[in-house]
Amino acid sequence: MSGRLIFGTAIVAAVVICALFAPLLSPHDPLEQDLLNTFAAPFWREAHEATFALGTDSLGRDTLSRLIHGARVALIVALVAATLAALLGTFLGLIAGFFGGWIDSVISRLVDIWMSFPPVLLSIVLGAMLGGGLLTVIIAIVVIDWTRFCRVVRGEVLVQRELDYVAAAKIVGLRPWQILWREILPNVAPLLLTLLTLEMGIAVVVETILSFVGLGMSSGASSWGSMIADGRSYINQAWWLLALPVACVILVVLGFNAFGDGLRDRLDPLRRGRGR
Repeated sequence: MSGRLIFGTAIVAAVVICALFAPLLSPHDPLEQDLLNTFAAPFWREAHEATFALGTDSLGRDTLSRLIHGARVALIVALVAATLAALLGTFLGLIAGFFGGWIDSVISRLVDIWMSFPPVLLSIVLGAMLGGGLLTVIIAIVVIDWTRFCRVVRGEVLVQRELDYVAAAKIVGLRPWQILWREILPNVAPLLLTLLTLEMGIAVVVETILSFVGLGMSSGASSWGSMIADGRSYINQAWWLLALPVACVILVVLGFNAFGDGLRDRLDPLRRGRGR
């Protein structure tokens, strides 16, 4: 097992554990306010209070508990949004690549038009139109990122449909949809799995951006984006309130990317043959 896969697996496993067992791992209620202990120092500072390992924010809420519960929001967005985007993009990419003709032309032009819009700007516009909330974040990610799956899958299907096993399936009398779902899709699945893990990291970033600008989770919610938005106001007084959630986002994105790269190396026989 490669080092990237080990690193990525460890990070993804840590996020899953934090998300599933957040109430058990959190030392405090992430929404509980203690105005007598605002801006409590984290453990590496002299004025540290043992009750709060990573200190508290401007309302006295425990930073460690909010980071742990923020992993739950990140995982939900990553899994749900990335999966829905993958389903939509894969379906359109399969039929565009396999059937070709006017179907391919229509879908390809739609992808080109959609990808011409700046993704961050488009996500903010969608968030403003739909209002805030977790559902808005998921819808925005799906609407933006289905094109990535569609383009990659279409290109792979164009290659697969010219191979001998597809010709053999036509000779034995399989219908087009049977060839598509039974023969081609399983051969595209390893690529999809890798792309899906990479998309999860992108989904975490989009959720952070939308929450940061107030179009995702509310400022009181335990999400890393809202924590970054709150922490920037106190960068000179308590810099760790900004740095800690930023570090979580960076680490999780690196973890998903490493996990996806490791899976690609693991599932690709050519890469395994080169010892990568």
